[in-house]
Amino acid sequence: MDMYSLFPTISTFFIVLSAILVAIGWRQIIKGKRKEHERTMKQAAIAAILFFIIYVSRTIFVGNTSWGGPESLKTIYLVFLLFHIVLATVAAVFGLTTLYLGFKKKYDKHRKLGRVTATIWFITAATGATVYVLLYILYPGGHTKPVIDAIFG
Repeated sequence: MDMYSLFPTISTFFIVLSAILVAIGWRQIIKGKRKEHERTMKQAAIAAILFFIIYVSRTIFVGNTSWGGPESLKTIYLVFLLFHIVLATVAAVFGLTTLYLGFKKKYDKHRKLGRVTATIWFITAATGATVYVLLYILYPGGHTKPVIDAIFG
């Protein structure tokens, strides 16, 4: 495994781990295990933060991966990728808000938003893992210029 696929593999692991932890945390709160739920959701948030740090670092220092599949699928892939990016952005904002509400003990609002947030997070993790499979397993592509190089030449 080279440097170009190492970062995406690790970051995808963390986003999938985060979604699994959210599912576990959801189950814990349904069973009335508030302390376990809180601990698990903090772990899910840490996994998501690690994903974000790795993703941003890769974009800045390594670059992203361009589509390597057939030209006939490129438009479909790009629409799917756009859907994933928008969903991930919404999930991040909802996630931060849901965490905030939980920490402030505003449990009614936390509960209502948490259900929506978790659902969006599961879809985001699934679409993110799909993007990974498409770009690094099925159709390995080329690499774009790192942002740092684009800025400083």
